Amino acid sequence: MRNFLMLLLITILSACGSSGGDTTCTNTSQKQFVLDNMRTWYFWNDLLPDQVDISQFASPEDLLLHLTTFSPDDGNGNPIDRFSFINSAVADAQFFGEGKFEGFGFSSKFVDVDATDLRLTRVFTDSPAFRAGLARGQRILELNGRTIVEINAAEGLGAVFGTTPLEFTMRNVDDSEFTVTIEHDIVTINPIPQWRIIDAGSGRMVGYLELATFISTADPVFDTVFAAFRTAGVNDVIIDLRYNGGGLVSTAELLGDYLGGDIAANLVFSHTLFNADRASNNSTEFFDRLGNSVSLSKLVIIATMGTASASELVTNSMDPYVVSGVTIVGDTTFGKPVGQIGIEFCGKILRPIAFQTVNVENFGDYFDGLPVDCAAADDLSVAVGVDTDPNMVAALAYLDTGACPVAAALAGPAKLDAAAAIPQLDRRGPPSREFADAF
Repeated sequence: MRNFLMLLLITILSACGSSGGDTTCTNTSQKQFVLDNMRTWYFWNDLLPDQVDISQFASPEDLLLHLTTFSPDDGNGNPIDRFSFINSAVADAQFFGEGKFEGFGFSSKFVDVDATDLRLTRVFTDSPAFRAGLARGQRILELNGRTIVEINAAEGLGAVFGTTPLEFTMRNVDDSEFTVTIEHDIVTINPIPQWRIIDAGSGRMVGYLELATFISTADPVFDTVFAAFRTAGVNDVIIDLRYNGGGLVSTAELLGDYLGGDIAANLVFSHTLFNADRASNNSTEFFDRLGNSVSLSKLVIIATMGTASASELVTNSMDPYVVSGVTIVGDTTFGKPVGQIGIEFCGKILRPIAFQTVNVENFGDYFDGLPVDCAAADDLSVAVGVDTDPNMVAALAYLDTGACPVAAALAGPAKLDAAAAIPQLDRRGPPSREFADAF
């Protein structure tokens, strides 16, 4: 299925000066490069102004931020594009290719409408945060002696998380508190933190897989997991994507092959659509039957308002092929049916929104998210995927009875605006990088 569009990773050598006399990487030329490529590749390039004075912007990053304001309105008076970004080419390659980033090693989200209660959703194993005693469910009270409210009113959390060392004042789930100073280090993400086969009784086996992010290091693990699923006779699968903000479309397509290759071989997984000027680059991806593709009957996706992008691509693309439709447990997803390409210049990479994906039924208009079917709380006081996890209770109940259990009151995030509920990694760079797609 992975019908790679080679044009989607474009290296413009002439834009990368390497000698002292080479002026191709001046600030002005970099800004012009960004403007030219946004006019060429940006999904909403028809909305960009005819005249842009690049001298009015201090950097290519500032110019890009300005250009994204011309994307469609999100219905709340804000531009829909919070995703296009410029990053270091090296850091970009490390993250998508190796699952590595520089930071403390946790993700977090607000669980109150006033954005004051910041909780850890995940702490990566063997990260600086993990070694310092940080854990899921803990609340960040202060950073370098300042409250979250004070920081948000000033430079913002992203800027503070970019500093090292940083003093954390934390509150445990039992209300005890502690203070610890942590320094940045290279964090390696395990894309598949856990998987298992659940005996649902009467000879039915359910496969459970937690996927943290769509990066290439997940690809070989998929075969091990689905080989075990196939051997055990798994037909019902639960994919836990509650904090998965996206990643590589190629990895999403591969997961689609393992899930749907047996029931939808050679049928359409998704269509990729570019702007009108680049329509010749539109493409269609098909399901491939792999040796360990499962004979899927039911598919449950565990989601939150931080489930985005490639996560939604898999969910939306699988839905037409599951007899009863894909069931979303937890909460409505984030809503990002668009993706980025990568264009390298001057040691950086420009990742503008450049395409939209739709499923075989040409549905891809879910900027408000894919709706939840079985509401369940994301209880940060329990570990992800354990028997007492409300999302697992709901998912297994649905698979057993075909109906949703009575939902417990949804905790915090379901009552928030989507942006406030998105889990953010602490690594440096714009939060939008959480939702970057690439081939």
